[in-house]
Amino acid sequence: MLSNKIFLITGIADNHSLAMYTAKEIIKQGGKVICTGLGVSEHHKGLSEKAKIFLTKNFEDFKNAVSEEIEEAQVEILDVTIDENIESFARNLSQRNIKLDGMLHAIAMDKTIRNKEVKPLIDVTKDEFCDTMDVSAYSLIRLIHYLLKHNVLERGSSICSLSYIAAEKVTFHPYRNISIAKAALERISVELADELGRSHDIRVNVIRFSPFMGSKAGNATLNIEDVNTSDKMSPLGNAKPMDLAHEVVHLFRPNLRITGEIRHVDGGYHITG
Repeated sequence: MLSNKIFLITGIADNHSLAMYTAKEIIKQGGKVICTGLGVSEHHKGLSEKAKIFLTKNFEDFKNAVSEEIEEAQVEILDVTIDENIESFARNLSQRNIKLDGMLHAIAMDKTIRNKEVKPLIDVTKDEFCDTMDVSAYSLIRLIHYLLKHNVLERGSSICSLSYIAAEKVTFHPYRNISIAKAALERISVELADELGRSHDIRVNVIRFSPFMGSKAGNATLNIEDVNTSDKMSPLGNAKPMDLAHEVVHLFRPNLRITGEIRHVDGGYHITG
């Protein structure tokens, strides 16, 4: 289905990241992947020694996870908060004559969540709010901007982002700051679907997935009680990571005329009260 197609995969944190399942399914379907992770690049200036150690370890863990799960995957450093890093990444792909047929945006960050405790929204600082918005939502715009600027993103390509039901309504597992960023991500995707569909025949869709604790990100925000509750509330039970991977691959199919969608891969969780 995806023979000789190349896709950019962001947001892999460990072996069990949702983005990892998607990357593996793309390869199974005959495609290729370029995976990006956070690390120290030439564009990081004035880093403290502590920050350097953290970023270096983060990239090594990311690289090891990818190499354990995927035999043929390119890995690159990408910090979406630094425009120079994004442009350098896109330029490098262009110089290597690499063309992308799609992208999975699975990046999110919220420093207001610590030890599974959610900071009240009324106490969130401007910097905390803007940092979360920058990484979790605005980064989609900047990534696409530079990939198009350097003629890397093919006409007719497909872009998918990951979201969840808390972008629309308050849930029993409370989110605050990150929920607003995900709502912005969804709205950005709808606007881009219109804009890029008309200008480049590019499709842009969002997928809301079930509560999931399997990854590092899920474990930072959820408890097993949360996952069990959503499993009971969902008519079909919680969706599995491969359900998500299959949906992304479906939306990555060439010449598919689906765009501007907010899809639910959650076992029907979104239809319950």
